[in-house]
Parts: sequence; structure tokens; C-alpha cells
Amino acid sequence: MKFKKIFSAAMAVTLAGTLLAACSNDNKNSEPSASGSTGSGTGSKQELVMNYRADPPALDVSIAESAASFTILGAISEGLYRLDKDMNPEPALAAELPTISEDGLTYTIKLRDGLVWADGSPLTAKDFVYSYQRTLDPATKASYAFILTWLKGGQAVQDAKTPEELKTAQENLGVKAIDDKTLEITLDIPRAYFTAQLAFLNYYPQKQEFVEAQGSKSGADADKVLGAGPFVLTKWDHEQQLVLEKNPKYWDAANVKLDKVTLNIVKDTSTGLNLYESKKTDYADIKGDQMKPYEGKTELHRKSELVTGYLNFQQTKVPAFANVKVRQALSMAIDRQGLVDVVLKNGSVASTGYVPNGNSDGNGEEFRKVVGDTEVAFDAAKAKALLAEGLAEVGITSLPQLSVIGDDTETGKKMLEYLVSQWKTNLGITVLAEPLPHATRLERELGKNYTIVSTLWGADYNDPMTWLDMYVSGGPFNTQDWKNAKYDELIKGAEKELDNKVRAEKMHEAEKILLEEAAVFPLFFRSSPFLIKDKVEGLILPPYGPDFELKWTSIK
Repeated sequence: MKFKKIFSAAMAVTLAGTLLAACSNDNKNSEPSASGSTGSGTGSKQELVMNYRADPPALDVSIAESAASFTILGAISEGLYRLDKDMNPEPALAAELPTISEDGLTYTIKLRDGLVWADGSPLTAKDFVYSYQRTLDPATKASYAFILTWLKGGQAVQDAKTPEELKTAQENLGVKAIDDKTLEITLDIPRAYFTAQLAFLNYYPQKQEFVEAQGSKSGADADKVLGAGPFVLTKWDHEQQLVLEKNPKYWDAANVKLDKVTLNIVKDTSTGLNLYESKKTDYADIKGDQMKPYEGKTELHRKSELVTGYLNFQQTKVPAFANVKVRQALSMAIDRQGLVDVVLKNGSVASTGYVPNGNSDGNGEEFRKVVGDTEVAFDAAKAKALLAEGLAEVGITSLPQLSVIGDDTETGKKMLEYLVSQWKTNLGITVLAEPLPHATRLERELGKNYTIVSTLWGADYNDPMTWLDMYVSGGPFNTQDWKNAKYDELIKGAEKELDNKVRAEKMHEAEKILLEEAAVFPLFFRSSPFLIKDKVEGLILPPYGPDFELKWTSIK
């Protein structure tokens, strides 16, 4: 069976959130220290200085769950494959593309000769086996473990209740080290996009001895991170700065041009722009009117992303949110076009559904063009009437005290202010804005410790399932506790469906249910503008996955 490309260079559109799509202290917006000020005056020195909007949570392959973590781990570690500028997988730790069985279930992969970790110890096929077993182990509590349930027996590992059950399930898991250089992976069902998925973070290897030595601190600091990628993390001052240096032990070190990358945590775009214009950084994200002086100049770059910004309403903490009319009311009361025009001003567009523009439907078409607009339209008067009806059905006269949490970036704060204003103006309800450091917001969101959350999701792969399987009952990212039996049936059916046309139709129908029920409320499809000095070459800004790819970057 030949590998089928499912990604297209023309597919434009990521996180946030980081994604969950897309950090604070008193010094967060101060200018970088001398160690981080080797920006535009460096000439031909292979050193890059960048502004970065979020301090990553733990840099641990199993438990990472944000774009910030994915981005840094993608620089200091690596999987069997790495996505190139056209988002096609090319061999990385693997020596070649996999040999795939005729039934599409078994992938046999040869590793490169002489692979080592950054500490010089050998990297073997067993490191992949350990990594997959650890991520699936329910004790790890990995949010992204569901991606590894695609392996034969993966769900059995996740469901293990006793040490004996876990041991048996891990032994039967569809990943085997045939020898030190040969890995065999067996899937539960054929997945046409799986080779590209092997470039995703949770398919990276992990060194068991190192990880276990760190215990609960794994990935928490620079000395508690070990990879086998193009760079090593040599410094991590939380909320302030990360420093990456070239990994001389990397298998492809000869083609890594950068010697050093300094990432300064800068959440205020005005501060970031000042750093850029004073030649203290080579890369800055900007917004709105900040783009105007750079229009038509080569330093201005725009990235359309497979990222949706949206709201979730937590139904267990706020029982009224279990009422569809209440959810619809709070959704319908928000002018999405006003949000992108007044607050974002960065090329993002008002959402028309949950799956963003540019995303494949898994059947050779673009999902949004096939399904069309599935969102409730902005209608303040109807929203007010729906809220009254919904509250009456619940048996209450008013909502309890509500807050909306979100990231404490400059844009994140303004978005919360906008949402609060819309609900006050159009529904007459008071909601408290609660901006939080990125890691804290993620912790609160995934722990279901919120009433409303403003969040983002970015595609992990270019298929609607990366968006839609989040909301099956009991799913790890179904943080609002929404349930719908028909939705579950459609998604589970699509997961097993081998006819791509039928599979796509099931997902089309599922998204319509998701939006009719206002289970989530999409706000915008993200586009991000950046300023990058002309001397920087080969910096890739992927439409999904990491925020940037550094391996092929150089300074001319």
C-alpha cells in the first residue's frame, strides 16, 4: 500500500492555543537582558532572537497539551518523521518512509544508524515503545493519549484498572521493537494520514531512565528535558526567557545552521514591536494598526492557520448551561464580526462553524465549503428572549455569578473585555473577566474549573476528526461535560468507516449537531501577522501544529 499524501501546501489555516487551538510576572514585558539582545545587529552570526507570547507548560512528550509546548519540543526533540514546508512528512529519526502492509494496518519503520540522545546515549526502537506505553498508561493522565489509542490495543491500555491488566495490555499493544533499529506499529483500523501523524509530538521517543529519574518534575525545567532534536534547551527562566543551542549530537547537525535561539516571553505586542524596531529581536507578532507601516514590505508575514477561537460553557458547575437555549443565548449575543474587526484586527475572520476554513473534509474537499455556515447568527433581541425562555425551563430567574477565563496576553485581555461588554449590553448579565497565565488557564480548563472559558484549538492533523472527536461523551477535551448520543454515534461510526465519502458525511452531520446545540461557540478562525527581519531565512510558519519550525532556519 503506497503512502497517500493528504496535506496540501495550499491548505492555509493552527493553536493556541494554542490551541488549548494558541504567563505573567512583574518583568514579563521588560526588555530582554544582555544575553537575549543579540538580534538584528548580529551580522552573519547564526543567532536568532524571537519574541514569544507564552511560557510553555511542562516540556514532557506525554503530558504536553499546548502549542507552546509542541513548538519547543519540536525544536529539541523529534519523531520518526518531520513535516517539511509543504506539511508533508520526511524521514527524521526514521531512515525512510514506512513499509505499510496491504491491509493498511501494520507499519514497519527502520531507524537511522547511530542515533543518540542529546546526552550521547543510544536511541533505539525500545524508546518509542516505552514512550507510547507511558502516554497510554492511565496513571500518566496524558490529555493526548487518545491519539495513541489508534494503535491496536491502545484503548485496552487506557482502560486498565489494575497493575496486572496494565502489564498485559502493554505487552499486547501494537508497537514492537523488532530489534534496536526496527519498529513495528499496528493500528486498530487503517488511517490514510498516519504517516504524517507519526511526526506529531506524542509519537516522539522518550528515554525511560531519564524520564523516571525526573519523577513528577519531568519537563519542568531545562535540566529535566532530554531530546534528540536539532537543538537543546540550555536555559529556561520561566515567564521570561528560553535559550536553545544547536545539538552537536543530532543526526542531521550538519544541516542545522543556527547556533543559538533566544525566545523572550513578550505578551504585549506594543512592547514586542518596540523591541523589533530597536533591533533587539528578529521576530515579533503584531496586530491591527501595527501592520500599516509594514504593508507592502518583505518583513510583514501573514499566517492563516487551522485554528479556531471559541467559548465553552461548563455544565456541571453551572447547571443552567445544560439548557440549550441558555447556551444559544450567550452565543447569539456576541457579534463575531465586531470581535475580529475591533479587537483582533489581524486578518482573522469571523467563524462560520467549528472546523476552520482550509481544513480538509477527509474526502478531497474543503470541509467548510461543503458544510457551509452552521453557527447561530448574531441577534441580540432573539438572544435575550432565548435566555428568558431557557431560565424559565431551568426554573430560575437569573444566572449565578459567572466569570470567563482566558489568556492574559494583550489580545486575550481585550477579547475578554469585549465578551463581557457584549453580554452586559445585549443580555443585561454581568460576567467577570478573569485573564490568566497561559499554563494556569490550561490547568483550569482541563480541570473543568471554570464557568466560561475563551480558548483555542489548532489542528493536530488535517482532517475533521481532529476537531470533532473532542466532544464525544467523557472525552478528555470535552471540558464542558456536554453529551449527545447521536453525536457520539456519528463520531464513533466515522472513526471506523472506511468509505471516505460516507465518513465525511457523518462528520458533516456531527458538526451540525454540535453547533445547533451550541455545545461550543466558535468565535473566529485565526490568522496571525508577524514581523521577521529579512536576514532570517528558512523559518517555517506552519498552518497547524507548532507555531514555527526552526530546523531549516539560518541568518544570511
